[in-house]
Amino acid sequence: MRVRALVWRILHQLRHDRRTLALMLGAPILVLTLLYFILAESQPIVKVAIINAPAEYVERLDDYNIMAFRYPPREARQSLEQGEVVAVINMVSNVAQVEIDASNPSKANMVLSAIEQAKMVKPDVRQDLQTEVSYVYGFEDLPMFDTYGAVLIGFMVFFFVFLVAGISFLQERTSGTLERLLSTPIKRWEIVAGYVIGFGLVTVLQSFIISWYCVYVLKIVMVGSFALVLLITLLSAMVALTLGILASTAASSEFQMMQFIPIVIIPQVFFSGLFDLSPALQVVEMFMPLHYIADALRQVMIKGQGLAAISFDLAVMLGCSVVFMVLNTALLKKYRQI
Repeated sequence: MRVRALVWRILHQLRHDRRTLALMLGAPILVLTLLYFILAESQPIVKVAIINAPAEYVERLDDYNIMAFRYPPREARQSLEQGEVVAVINMVSNVAQVEIDASNPSKANMVLSAIEQAKMVKPDVRQDLQTEVSYVYGFEDLPMFDTYGAVLIGFMVFFFVFLVAGISFLQERTSGTLERLLSTPIKRWEIVAGYVIGFGLVTVLQSFIISWYCVYVLKIVMVGSFALVLLITLLSAMVALTLGILASTAASSEFQMMQFIPIVIIPQVFFSGLFDLSPALQVVEMFMPLHYIADALRQVMIKGQGLAAISFDLAVMLGCSVVFMVLNTALLKKYRQI
């Protein structure tokens, strides 16, 4: 009898907690749907630039799922640097000169394998053709952790700052501290700025420790400037901080704050560059902050790019932080009318 009464009480409680019920039923469907569309379209799209090569050779590359496009020499190198192609192939005399971007080892190996197989199939393509490979980005046999290390750094900073900031701000609200602050003449934007700066000072230390540990202890590949990595992780922490505070305004308990993880954090992982996305999903990717964080870290850590190459990513991160701060200031109206 007592067990039955307890069961009915829990069911009654869940029936009135529509947010929890919706999350339990809807979040798994959302994540599985994303996985379905992403993995269904996750065929690697490998493009190479051809400066000079026989038509038969180019046709054989296409048979091995390599999309080959002919470019002038200068445009071919620019396409490689901008990530539009994985490799540049130029046949001179009896040598196939290959410049390759190995920042994605699976695509690089796919191209190298196709290059070797394409020259051996047709008799009218010379089988004694030599291949000279030079790595523009990355290197041969790049470890798996180094390949995805940049994404992992961005994700770890984003995830933990989002969670800690959201729960901390929620506790400020549920304990009555926020209401007492709002009863004073302090402006709403000053409250948001104060919390962001306060937590932001801690994220500076967190960003430094995570970046330093990955680069100097775990020895993850690091070609570019460590200072730029710190700048990127700091801005990513600010985005997560302001987003976490924004999410906490919709939660009434720490448990409800945790519920935002499968609908705010997990979907962003799918759009961080770990998967090859269809054109439709690439549009969705543009609205995911973690996409810009991971892209900036890859540009610096693996490709050794400078500030100019990541300026757009940094601008988007900064813009997201400002937008979330403005939204936080506006949402404080429901706690105090000014």
